[in-house]
This record gives sequence, C-alpha cells and structure tokens, in this order.
Amino acid sequence: MALIFGLIALAGHIALLLWGTRMVQTGIQRAFGPDLRSFLGRALSNRTKAFFAGIGVTAILQSSTATGLMASGFAAGGLVDLVPALAVMLGANVGTTLIVQVLSFDVAAASPALILIGVLMFRRTANSRVHDLGRVMIGLGFMLLALHQLLDLMTQYEGSKALAYVLDAIALTPVLSMLLAAILTWAAHSSVAVVLLIMSLASKGLVNVDQAFALVLGANLGTAINPLIEGQSGFDLSVKRLPIGNMLTRIVGVAAMIGLLEPATRLSALVDSDSARAVANFHTAFNVVLALIFMPLLRPYADLLTRLLPQKVDEADPTRPRYLDPAAKETPVVALGAAAREALRLVDVLSEMLGGAKSALSDTDRKALTRLRSLDNILDSLNTAVKTYLTSIDPDELGEADRRRLNEILLFSMNMEHAGDVLDQNLLPHLAKRLRRGLSFSKEGQLELARLFDRLQSNLQTAAALFMTQNESAARMLAEEKVIFRKAEREGTEAHFQRLRQGGIETAETSSLHLDLLRDLKQINSHLVAAAAYPVLEERGELLQSRTPSPAPPVVVTAHD
Repeated sequence: MALIFGLIALAGHIALLLWGTRMVQTGIQRAFGPDLRSFLGRALSNRTKAFFAGIGVTAILQSSTATGLMASGFAAGGLVDLVPALAVMLGANVGTTLIVQVLSFDVAAASPALILIGVLMFRRTANSRVHDLGRVMIGLGFMLLALHQLLDLMTQYEGSKALAYVLDAIALTPVLSMLLAAILTWAAHSSVAVVLLIMSLASKGLVNVDQAFALVLGANLGTAINPLIEGQSGFDLSVKRLPIGNMLTRIVGVAAMIGLLEPATRLSALVDSDSARAVANFHTAFNVVLALIFMPLLRPYADLLTRLLPQKVDEADPTRPRYLDPAAKETPVVALGAAAREALRLVDVLSEMLGGAKSALSDTDRKALTRLRSLDNILDSLNTAVKTYLTSIDPDELGEADRRRLNEILLFSMNMEHAGDVLDQNLLPHLAKRLRRGLSFSKEGQLELARLFDRLQSNLQTAAALFMTQNESAARMLAEEKVIFRKAEREGTEAHFQRLRQGGIETAETSSLHLDLLRDLKQINSHLVAAAAYPVLEERGELLQSRTPSPAPPVVVTAHD
C-alpha cells in the first residue's frame, strides 16, 4: 500500500512540474507571443543571428517546439531560407538548457514568494500583460515547489530495494534508458521537465551519473519527436524539412555520444562533483557542441534535405488547407500565423476570379466563365477550414492581442469569401447574360470597367498587405477607395439615363448591364475595405459608424456603404 501511495505522490509531483512548465509557456506566449514571432522573423536573415535568436526566444518561451513551429511556418511558406531556420533550431535546443541551469541551483525557497507575487499580478486583470506575467510567476513557483517535493519523495525511497532493482535493470542497457527518457519526453511535451526529473533522481543517488547522462540524451531525442509527428500531415514532405532536419541532428549527436558516456562521466566529475549540476552541465554541453559542429555545415545539409524532400503541389485538390497545422494550436501565436497564411490563399483565388472576369468583358468563352464560378467552391472550403481551425483553439490560451488577431483573421477570411460570392452569384451571371444576348460594351464603357477591375486588383493586394502589416496609412488609403467606386457608380447611372433619353434600345440594354457590373464591383470593393481597413481604423478609434458628418474636422471613414 505504501508503494501505491508513493507512486501516486510521484505522479502528482511530476504533474505539478509539468503544469508549472505549461503555465510559464502560455503566460509568456500571451504576454509577448506576437512580439517574439516578429523578432524571430526579423532575425532569420542569416544563420548567426538566427542561432542566437533561437536561444533567446526559447529561453523565454521554454519551448523549443513552439520556436520550431514558428521557424517551420516561415520556412514552409518560403519566407526564409532553410539554413537560418535550421540555425534557429540549433539555438532553440541550447535555449532549453538555460532554465535547467538556473533550476539546478537550490532556489526552492523562492517558490512561495513567486507564487504570492504571481497571484497578486494575476489578479490585475485590467493590465493584460501584468496578468499574463503573473501566470508566469505562478508557473515558476509551481516548478520550484514540485522539484522540492520530488527531492523529498526521492529521499524517502533512497533505500527502496524494488526501486533500486528497476533502476539497476535499466542501467545495464544505456540505450534502454535513452529510449525510456525519449518516450517520457514525447509524452510530457517538455524536455525541461524531464531533465529536471533526471536531476532529482541523480541528486539522490537513485541513478548514477552515466545513466543520468543516457537519460538526458533520450530527453534530447524525445523533444524532436513532437514537431515531427504532430506537424502538418499530407503527401508534401517539404513542409517537414525543418523538423526532419532537427531530428536527424539529434540522432547523429545521440549516436555519437552514446559511446562516449564513460569519458563524459569522468570529465564531469572534474568540473563539478554535484550530480544535479553535472546533469545540467552535460545537457548544455551536448547541445552547444552539437550546434558548433553543425553550424558550418548547414548549407550543404539544407541542400541535401531539399533534394531528399522536394516540394510537391497538390494541383488536383486546391481546396485542401496547406498551413493549418493541428499541433500548432497548442501555441496560439503560431496557430494564428498559420491561419493568416491560409487566409492569404483566398486572396490568390479571388485575384484569379477577378482576372478572369475582366477578360470576360470581351471574350466569348462560356467555359471560362464556368471554370471561374467553380473557384468560388475553393473560397468556401478554405474559409470554412480557417473558421473551424480558429474556433477550435482553446480561448483560455489566448491573450488579449491573440483574441484581437483571431477576430481579424476571421473577418478577413469571411469578407474574402463574401467578395467571391458577389462574383459568383452576381457579376459572373451578368457577364454570362452578355454572351447569351450577344451584347458588346462600347469602347469607352469597356475601358472604364477594365480600369475598375484593375483598381480592384490593386485594392485586393493592398488589403492582403494591410492584413499582415496593420499599417494605419494604408488602411486610410484603402478606405478612401470607396469614394472612387461610389463616384463611378453615380456617373455610370447618369450616363445610363442619358442613353435612355436618347432612345437607343441596344445601347440602353448594354448600359444597364454596365450599371449592374458597377454595383457588383462596388460591393466587392466594400468587402475588401471591411476585410482589412476597418479593423485597423476601428482599433485606432478612426472609424465612424455612419457617413453622417460630425462637427469635428478629421477625415471621415465610413463603416457602411
């Protein structure tokens, strides 16, 4: 019975350690997630900057998986070269060792103070960043408390024959120890927590130093498994170049080190006689040495990965999401970045529809119109996928900035899909009517419509850029485009009535169709403005809810057409 209670206590302390680690990660992500992602994106210009950025971001996030997912998103989208992305992962692996180094010292006495400070900060809900940092402090306090309790529990079982028998059996085969730690790290999703547990075992003499080193190698191997098996699925393995590359570096390092455990043990004894510190030092040294070996080799290594894992495009199924990684939902800032990239695919489809519609002003190919209408199904599917993905993210994991960005992505995606509906249900049928009745626009009318189509294309690209940059000046410029389309519709209506007064039936029919197209184009433009300009202007307090002018002199931007 005592053994059962002991195992329950052990599991509870490990769970507290894991929960504390998770609180630190989620708190940092909520407080600084978007800033860290932007910082990482800027640092991916060369391998040296990327390496140190990986160390810094991972030391703050305490999750090499989260850092890897960010870097994978940049690399898979072709935004950065594979070389700096691999350098980020080498730095991330070093970054995870820093908190282990800190916690290898006796800092358990700080646990109550950290929890108290954290609770006081967490109750400050008015300041979201202070609130999130309170979560971080509570998580650190829980980690220290769990480590202290683990050490006390290990002390009680130092003389246990059953435990000694199990650990001795594992110690006979270092590879078995390594595999056990790898599985545990994969299941726990935290190499930090597993290495801290190994330190606790080593500090009480329950495992000898060389066995502890084998367990650390397993933890380093296990932490590379999660992004590999839980990342984006599908036939295109090119999106997995980074996690596969990181996994291979881990395997090479572990395979080389497993035969050097004995000399590594002797060397560590000369550096520090404390077993827990020896484990932390070995963990850091392994990752630093591996980074030093691979950094000069990253270019040929990246070329090899590119040749072995060529990019494939599934042209047969354009409705399939490409960037919505289920594993990324555990890291909101990464998940939101993936959803934003997927939402931009709607821009490409809508742009193709607009280009085809412009050609249909003079073309006589009805099949081309049918194909254009089929593109709306892609918009519908992608919009549904983005909405489903975003709404499946746990809202408790989202900070205030994350929630705001999630709503912006949803609004952008839905407005792109609505613009596609206007094209599919209104504008393209009007163009089909022109073909059925054998109508032709006048040279001036066709030129005017073509110019508006070009302007829509330009506005669409502006909306896409604004969606990513949130630039206030660009938002004002895009919002003011509504005036251009209102003016075009008004002038088109006046010209239509003028033709009716002149009595030209055929001309009047064409001008009526012209007027219908103007209304459709204006409605599409309204969706583009609502998709990207309005969220930026509303956040800055520059968006009015009515076109009615106010006494104040600033520029009026309207929310409703």
